[in-house]
Amino acid sequence: MREAPTNIFALIEMHPYLFCMPETETANLKISIIIPVLNEAPTIAKVISTARNAENVEIIVADGGSQDGTAEIAKYEADRTIFTSPGRATQMNAGAAASTGDILLFLHGDTHLPQGYDASVRQALTNPSIVAGAFELKIDAPLLSLRLVETGVKCRSHWLQMPYGDQAIFLKTDTFNHIGGFPNLPVMEDFEFVRRLKKQGRIKIVPLAVLTCARRWQQLGVIKTTAINQIVIIGYFLGLSPDRLAFWYRGQKKNSSQN
Repeated sequence: MREAPTNIFALIEMHPYLFCMPETETANLKISIIIPVLNEAPTIAKVISTARNAENVEIIVADGGSQDGTAEIAKYEADRTIFTSPGRATQMNAGAAASTGDILLFLHGDTHLPQGYDASVRQALTNPSIVAGAFELKIDAPLLSLRLVETGVKCRSHWLQMPYGDQAIFLKTDTFNHIGGFPNLPVMEDFEFVRRLKKQGRIKIVPLAVLTCARRWQQLGVIKTTAINQIVIIGYFLGLSPDRLAFWYRGQKKNSSQN
């Protein structure tokens, strides 16, 4: 005789049909795409255009003080453009507050969503054990070293349940509000956000890839970019101030751009 399940996740695994939201209901859930930007004029129009290729979505651009015409492009292309102080966490929280969707998807201003992303997002969130999701990552440059970066991202996302912001994290609006949105940090806001989500349930990595710009790896070099990111993570775990980490991180980027 089969033993009764001892927790909710075992029960879901045995009888998923009891808990899944009907497909007709999830198909109608509105997705709000929040795009925090700062000087993304060369990419923002195409990013928005790609995101438009979906059913029942709204696109909100949160501009943090662009000086290159990004806001003017966004006003024309997006459903709504809002203005905030700079800082990705501040911008994403403001975008979420302005949204009207049942699902929130946070998209970087240099990253393109894959075809069919909307159906994959809604389908992923039908399972009540899934609290959030993200996509696989592809980088738009032919370097072998970037294929290794993609492999590392895939392993981290699947094995550790730790996708980062450039993978277009999505979740239900109710879940976002429940955990208090993105923490107001100058760096590591997506890292800490996902850590909090993991305490609520599973994070699904859907088998579609977003395509992100290679510029940050090309500007600093793949090895240096990876090393800087890992140092910031280690510093965060050691309890160093996020403000101090942000100051060091930006200094490294500035020094590299001047070399």
